[in-house]
Amino acid sequence: MRRTVFQDEHETFRVAVRDLIEAEVVPVYPEWEAAGRVPRDFYLRLGKLGIFGFGIPEEFGGSGEKSFKFNAVIAEECARAGVTFGGASAHLALPATLVNYTTREQKERWLPGFVTGELMTAIAITEPEAGSDVAGLRTTAELTEDGTHYVLNGAKTYVSGGAQADLVLVACRTATDGSDRRGGMSLLAVDTQAPGVTVESEAATLGLRSSDIVAMTFSDVRVPAGDVVGGLGDAFACLADIFPQERVGIAVGAYAHAAAAVHLTTEYVRKRTAFGKPVAAFQNTKFVLADCQVTVNALQAVVDQALDAFDAGELTAEEAAATKLYCTETAPRVLDMCLQLHGGLGFTMDSPIARLYADNRASRIFGGTSEIMRTIVAKSMGL
Repeated sequence: MRRTVFQDEHETFRVAVRDLIEAEVVPVYPEWEAAGRVPRDFYLRLGKLGIFGFGIPEEFGGSGEKSFKFNAVIAEECARAGVTFGGASAHLALPATLVNYTTREQKERWLPGFVTGELMTAIAITEPEAGSDVAGLRTTAELTEDGTHYVLNGAKTYVSGGAQADLVLVACRTATDGSDRRGGMSLLAVDTQAPGVTVESEAATLGLRSSDIVAMTFSDVRVPAGDVVGGLGDAFACLADIFPQERVGIAVGAYAHAAAAVHLTTEYVRKRTAFGKPVAAFQNTKFVLADCQVTVNALQAVVDQALDAFDAGELTAEEAAATKLYCTETAPRVLDMCLQLHGGLGFTMDSPIARLYADNRASRIFGGTSEIMRTIVAKSMGL
């Protein structure tokens, strides 16, 4: 379908990202997956190309460009090639928080390095006993008697980009009276080199195997009182800026996975033969791929509408949830049908279609599960 959501500057950027992926990512991607992370030098490379500058004011080294559509281009091009930028996805989700909820002094300390990739960031919210119920987290931070530091204790899991992050935003409880589950939560910016911070590798993930997803523990970590992001008790307000963008980004990724799967499969069935003719010649193949293409068209329309609304500052939290729910629940059907058309090749993890299939599965979990999205949408309906 013809798209109008992207302008010339987005398409010029797309060409640059595609060239980067083809030249510097695809040839070495199996090595990244085996290592479970992207080489740190690659983040510096992304910084030099200006990819970390979106959403960051020019005075701090950024581009000043606020359009989220550039992030969408990255997601689409990565899916097209069946790769990811590893923990950079978590880093790219944080400009709004680091711009809107930080002091001038914090911006001057953190943002220049954020843009260059010399200061990589991540966010730690999920805990072993608190996933979708964010307000149920148990990580605590207590102010020292002299008021200069918070002492942080707790454990986090599924921290994307955690092993190579220099600064991690940790959601924790700074008020423990239990009277206000949300109001007692704050975000602390934690130096990962501080004593008491331990990074532990998670079990191998089904997909997104280069994303540096780890567990982290914090044992009596002293965090300067000046490293609170936002005000005390403002964690949910800060996260409110992250969640809609994150959910639109995940929806874009789901659509992009489906679109890439249809492209890959169309090319594959034209070349693959069975019973003396191309698999593409069978009516079943034509009908399955026709259904897949129509579904991709619908996904594209939903995503593009959300991107326009988000850039205009008009996308509500409920609309972001609905977009994520639809795209992440619909795309897997396309991926499954495309994998089926690959036959046995689709069941081998070194095939692009299998990688897309595995990477996509997390989309119904990360950024709020489908069940949470349904709860948000239902609530917006007055139910």
